[in-house]
Amino acid sequence: MSAPASPTSPVSPDDAAKRRRQRTGGFLVLAFIVLVGAGGWYLWRVIVGNHVVSTDNAYVGASLALITPQIDGTILSVPIHETQEVKRGDVLVNLDPLVPNLLLQKAEAEYRQAVSRVQGYHAADLSAAAQIQARDAEIASARSGLERAQSDLDRAQADLARRQSLAGSGAVSAEEVTTAQSAVRTAQANLRTAQGMIDQAAASKRAAEANLAQQKALSGPSVESNPEVALARTNLEGMRINLHYTTLKSPIDGVIAGNKAQIGQRIQAGTLLMTIVPVQDAFADANFKEAQLRRVRVGQKAELVSDLYGKDVVFHGTVIGIGGGTGAAFAAIPAQNATGNWIKVVQRVPVRVALDPRELAAHPLRVGLSMSARIEVGPKAAPAK
Repeated sequence: MSAPASPTSPVSPDDAAKRRRQRTGGFLVLAFIVLVGAGGWYLWRVIVGNHVVSTDNAYVGASLALITPQIDGTILSVPIHETQEVKRGDVLVNLDPLVPNLLLQKAEAEYRQAVSRVQGYHAADLSAAAQIQARDAEIASARSGLERAQSDLDRAQADLARRQSLAGSGAVSAEEVTTAQSAVRTAQANLRTAQGMIDQAAASKRAAEANLAQQKALSGPSVESNPEVALARTNLEGMRINLHYTTLKSPIDGVIAGNKAQIGQRIQAGTLLMTIVPVQDAFADANFKEAQLRRVRVGQKAELVSDLYGKDVVFHGTVIGIGGGTGAAFAAIPAQNATGNWIKVVQRVPVRVALDPRELAAHPLRVGLSMSARIEVGPKAAPAK
């Protein structure tokens, strides 16, 4: 048979007191740790936390350049490719110049034709001016004829008067009086003819002056200022510009993105072919909660970290602008907060931060990359005035 179990040894009063002291010490240590943690958090909040706002809702952006043709055409060559870095002025797309060349030649011919036509107007101006001078000469000659006719009439009337005074005494025959009367009538007719020639010459001069005014209205002050020539010249310049537009060049430095141009593709003016991303001029749009914007000002300093490089690379920047509204306000379908079924949602406002170009050159970013941002808004911040 097995031996009976021995009874449990009683705990001595000293051991119980020791255990109580150990539990009390553990609670005190825990309370001390909590107090130190709370105090540290409070101090961080007062010293650092109140002077900094941060968010991980930030993304890289840039002012993109959209490459679109100005004229219709067929793509002849595409000397670039997706992701290629290009400089301002580099050729991106070449359109077939055949049709623009033909239109340019037609415009040049129309311009020369307009110049020749207007030069003819100016020659007609000279002819009309010469006609006016000729009419002036005719008027002068007619006036001389009128003066002679008036002199002949005066002489015939005086001769008639003398013969009529002598006819009563029989010194002059009736035939001579009749002859003198005929001479007066002839002189009167000649006078009327001379006056008619003056009137005719004056009318011809007025017609020549009207013709000159009409020609001057057509010709203008000079050949180049003539409306017909100006219109033809404008069309010619437009055709030259269209020929220039057959070569699409990069307007900025950047990286090719979204290239849709294909050789042989027939495109229309305004078709989006590709996008140039100026990675060297990238910025960050940090979306802060509305309560965080109380002390955010333009000109304050910011630090940003990109997921691409990790926390080892810190980008420095400056606040250059605060959005004019929340993202929800400019959404395609804005929120209908006036309805009865409404739940308050904290809104965010974009804050644009310009990045240091030297840091961007050393660590290039790409549009759309996510970032974390923090802005100094405390006494050490230096907002722009």
